[in-house]
Amino acid sequence: MKSFQLSFLTFFLFLLSLNLAEAGFDYGEALEKSLLFFEAQRSGKLPPDQRVEWRGNSGLRDGFAQGVNLVGGYYDSGDHVKFGFPMAYALTMLSWGAIEFEKEMAASNQLEHALSAIRWGTDYFIRAHKQPNLLWAQVLETVFINDTKVGDGDSDHSCWERAEDMKTPRTAYKIDPEHPGSDIAGETAAAMAAASIAFRPYNSSYSNLLLLHAKQLFSFADTFRGRYDDSIPVARQYYPSSSGYSDELLWAAAWLFEATDDQYYLKYIVENSEPMGGTGWAVREFSWDNKYAGLQVLLSKVLMEGGDETYSATLKQYKAKAEFFLCACLQKNNGYNVQMTPGGLLYVDEWNNLQYVSSAAFLLAVYSDYLSMSNAKLSCPEGQIPSSDLLKFAQSQVDYILGKNPKSMSYFVGYGPNYPTKVHHRGSSIEPKSMLPSPVGCVEGFHRWYDSKQSNPNVLIGALVGGPDKNDGFSDDRSNYEQTEPSLAGNAPLVGVFAKLKSMPYAPETAPKELRKPQSTFHGVPVRFIHSITNSWVSKGATHYRHKVIVKNISKKPITELRLSFENLTGELWGLSPSSEKNVYVLPSWLKVLHPGEEFSFVYIQGGPQAKVSLIGYH
Repeated sequence: MKSFQLSFLTFFLFLLSLNLAEAGFDYGEALEKSLLFFEAQRSGKLPPDQRVEWRGNSGLRDGFAQGVNLVGGYYDSGDHVKFGFPMAYALTMLSWGAIEFEKEMAASNQLEHALSAIRWGTDYFIRAHKQPNLLWAQVLETVFINDTKVGDGDSDHSCWERAEDMKTPRTAYKIDPEHPGSDIAGETAAAMAAASIAFRPYNSSYSNLLLLHAKQLFSFADTFRGRYDDSIPVARQYYPSSSGYSDELLWAAAWLFEATDDQYYLKYIVENSEPMGGTGWAVREFSWDNKYAGLQVLLSKVLMEGGDETYSATLKQYKAKAEFFLCACLQKNNGYNVQMTPGGLLYVDEWNNLQYVSSAAFLLAVYSDYLSMSNAKLSCPEGQIPSSDLLKFAQSQVDYILGKNPKSMSYFVGYGPNYPTKVHHRGSSIEPKSMLPSPVGCVEGFHRWYDSKQSNPNVLIGALVGGPDKNDGFSDDRSNYEQTEPSLAGNAPLVGVFAKLKSMPYAPETAPKELRKPQSTFHGVPVRFIHSITNSWVSKGATHYRHKVIVKNISKKPITELRLSFENLTGELWGLSPSSEKNVYVLPSWLKVLHPGEEFSFVYIQGGPQAKVSLIGYH
């Protein structure tokens, strides 16, 4: 009988995922959750309004051994390394999204969170750039196992522990005139310049400070040229600068032109268009390493906006290369296209392929807006493509990510009824300090948590995992880091795309009520739900999970008569009282009032995905 029930549940969830896809995805929910991921990746002393509560303070002495304060910033992916190169790219993309889709983010009440995510990174880079010609490029842990120092390139990756448990020394690496890094300095200049634009309407003094750093970093990058992974060899294994540094120099100059309207930077872009490859490189990827497609799209905007005709001939060459990339994504490039999986996903690389999908979707979305602005079409070898087709294709890639794919799997953690539960992520895979106060050592972490077959106890909400292979295959396995590890670089472009799709007239605002997924929105809602899996076990071939949900009053007023609605609840529940309405529960009899800042918890046990909890009433 249990086997039949589980089979029915699996079939029901499959039908539900199909119905949700037909009704439309909730891009607003996805937008909110995408920003939560950045809070989960924070390093340093966490702020009072931190929403991901299973995280704690960490890395509070980063840089101290070298006499500099490098506290803060972001951990890169499932590890605890602060790689400056992809972090800077992620901030550039977050800022570009906040610039292009500012109104859309504001309408979704997420602009403040987006700016907060940007500032957490730019504040770190300000600390890392204390002198005009010096930049601290990355921070990683030095690990000792059996009193033996593990090589710096693999130190952090030889340890499976929570960030909050790190006790061993952290080593910082810098670039300077004797050890140049034009790529990382250029990308950081681009990030600071883009962020200065995003902050300009809201904090002009901070915007001016960012712009000052951007100008200094660009001058440093251009004057003292060299690859950062030649100066910092330990970075080469993880984030090598394979495309060189010319793309970052042009990219930084383009963002400085956007931020200042100073013709010096536009002249630099034009005069260096051939020697630095800006008008020569025709590419089929856009990433933390290769910026050419993003550069070419951004400069197409400069051309479409008109203005000085002096440089229009060169800008048209940039635009032609931008359209090569976009046509290749749309499969309209006369055979020179980006590969696609049988299920319709762009495919570039077996390692974290979805980072290339998210960046391509972003460029398609912004270029669609540029075409609409100029009442133009995309010129491809296979025809003229209207702007709406670019946005539709971007939407198709996002919908694949959210669950419209051959596996009916959401590759965006915490979204939909079926998503990866064994994400390759140290903090997510180990119980939080609130439940397991004792430290977890490096080796213990591998044996007890990394090798565990159970789901991660902390749901890494909003994480975009690496995603499926070229045949749409996917294995939800913690050791399968090519497919299950998230990254800053993969998540950042999605924020802007979600905001754009949320604003579309055919977004799922009018989807049938019974098919809408309840949102875990915190903005304007008096309670916050913190969901975790505290235990799991296998009984008669079926896996069962113990789910714990903490409900916290985040308002400034007492709450009574709280009413919670449940979807997909198939097991037993403790800690709430059933109401007369089906699938609706109220506060237990012993808890009459939930005062500001107070919290309580309830638990339930079931197989399959977690239940969906939503607030439907309170006083």
